[in-house]
Amino acid sequence: MWDVSAHVGQLVTILIMAIALGLDAFSLGIGIGMKGIRLRDVLRISIVTALFHIIMPLIGMYMGKYVSSLLGDITTYAAGGLLVLLGAHMILNAFREGDTKLVDHRSLLGVVLFSLSVSVDSFSVGVSLGMFSSDLILTVLAFGVCGGVMSVMGLLLGRRVSQNLGDYGEAIGGAILLAFGLLFIF
Repeated sequence: MWDVSAHVGQLVTILIMAIALGLDAFSLGIGIGMKGIRLRDVLRISIVTALFHIIMPLIGMYMGKYVSSLLGDITTYAAGGLLVLLGAHMILNAFREGDTKLVDHRSLLGVVLFSLSVSVDSFSVGVSLGMFSSDLILTVLAFGVCGGVMSVMGLLLGRRVSQNLGDYGEAIGGAILLAFGLLFIF
């Protein structure tokens, strides 16, 4: 009897953590979606985000406690820095004339930067889970599914909102990314 409740407790804990980690992808997906995004790009970004939500905790789980103590704060600052740069870039592009863009969310670099920025906290969680979680496959699959699904939901919601905002959608989306980046840093 106790064994079943312990297993259910672990499943609930993994699900709550997966949802919490997926919330980054959801909220930042809203910011990217507000730029205006095609459905094909929503799918591509979400798949890469799901993969990063699987890979990053796996790497974290295998890195161990020592590396976590060294890089714990640095990973948060790095994620925040990436978001600040992406947000500032989006705001500048919203008010710039012409089509010159440094990082495009449709490019491979843009997709990887977005996915990395929302998945970097999964690394730190993975380091902690490596010591406690007994079901590695279930954990990383739950993280990947929640990260991908919540990314789709955020991108689609942002896309819907941007249709009502017109040209200011990219600036507002950039402000959201910038704000989340500053929250990560401070």
